[in-house]
Amino acid sequence: MSDQHPITSDLTRPEGPAGGGQNLQVLCRECLSHGVLKPKNGRTPNPKRCPSCQSPRIKAHPELFSLSIAHMDCDAFYASVEKRDNPDLADKPVVIGGGQRGVVSTACYVARIRGVRSAMPMFQALKLCPDAVVIKPRMNVYVDVSRQIRAMMDELTPDVEPLSLDEAFMDLSGTQRLHGAPPAVMLARLVKRMKDELGVTGSIGLSNNKFLAKVASDLDKPRGFSVIGAAETSEFLKDKPVRLIWGIGPAAQASLDKAGIRSFSDLLRWERTDLNARFGSMGERLWHLARGQDRRRVSSNAPIKSISNETTFFEDTASLEVLDGHLWRLAEKVSDRAKARQLAGRVVTLKLKRANHSSLTRRQSLRDATQIADTVYRTARALLDQVGDEGPYRLLGCGISDLVPETQADIIGDLLDPQAGQRAKAERATDAIRERFGKSAIQKGRALR
Repeated sequence: MSDQHPITSDLTRPEGPAGGGQNLQVLCRECLSHGVLKPKNGRTPNPKRCPSCQSPRIKAHPELFSLSIAHMDCDAFYASVEKRDNPDLADKPVVIGGGQRGVVSTACYVARIRGVRSAMPMFQALKLCPDAVVIKPRMNVYVDVSRQIRAMMDELTPDVEPLSLDEAFMDLSGTQRLHGAPPAVMLARLVKRMKDELGVTGSIGLSNNKFLAKVASDLDKPRGFSVIGAAETSEFLKDKPVRLIWGIGPAAQASLDKAGIRSFSDLLRWERTDLNARFGSMGERLWHLARGQDRRRVSSNAPIKSISNETTFFEDTASLEVLDGHLWRLAEKVSDRAKARQLAGRVVTLKLKRANHSSLTRRQSLRDATQIADTVYRTARALLDQVGDEGPYRLLGCGISDLVPETQADIIGDLLDPQAGQRAKAERATDAIRERFGKSAIQKGRALR
């Protein structure tokens, strides 16, 4: 049945009253049929199955067709792509990560049932799930799938704000006339296309602002479609823990615990001035979020603060030769990403993590912003030399920050290094060759170490 065909109340099976007799907006996420159920005798039937296709994937909510801010989050994205490409993995626990000495990037839901979580050390994950299939990340494949998903989202609205490869906010306000269907229907169509065309699934959170949409997308994973309407916001948040707030890390959680704030109800008991006095700028944000208020706009031009890359070694190493080879490859990746985004950075950062998990971070400001791999590498290498013999290390990373458009980069040149300009020109020429013949067409000798 066409997704324009309405669901009518005389074809549904009642499941008790819904919303005290108010109109109920209903969508079948399988065949995309949708419509409005009106109350009869003071009761609104709540359908269990779609009358058109008999699917139980029905979503019913009084505000379903009036909400337009969404958060889409792919379900165990990297693992889903691996299972798509290797059907033999379908029912197996799959963990994406950097080997025995690395950390978990993503775990499929089979592995999550065993307790495996993202960012968990690999040795701990394998203790919890010894039969896990560990797969090294294939970032080029994940990036390609992500771009295809992004293209699908761009067809719905120009207001797409990606947060990572596998999640994004969308604002579909004013798109109903264009698409001939409410935003909820178009979002259901999006995740259906993702499944049918790309073989990956996603969960949707729909509300009237970014905060609530992000909370909603985590309520019913995988393949979820959750709605938080304006009328129910206060009641929904009341007893929820404040850790639901995106960005509340361990340090912030400890500060809130110390103040006796563990739930949204606790937050509501605080005066706005007291929250500001106790927590500064975070207090103002907490006051609004406690009431479900979030004025942030969905922005496709949200600023990127930094570009970085890191690697975890299979074995701890203090070898400068090994570290140098990895550092060059990391600098190349940072440079490639900066060039793809047409950005450059004024600050280069080196990150090291020792065997005991303690970290070292060093930064160097540049006279001229750069996106050149050679400059990023040489600056990071100088920082590495300054660190001295404090290894062995289990992780190495580098990045750039204080970002500017590439038109403001690599202009002045380095009077102390007259050859820097020639190396930059050579790198640009190398980029052109690699773009035409593939990334492996030209490699530096140090990258082969």
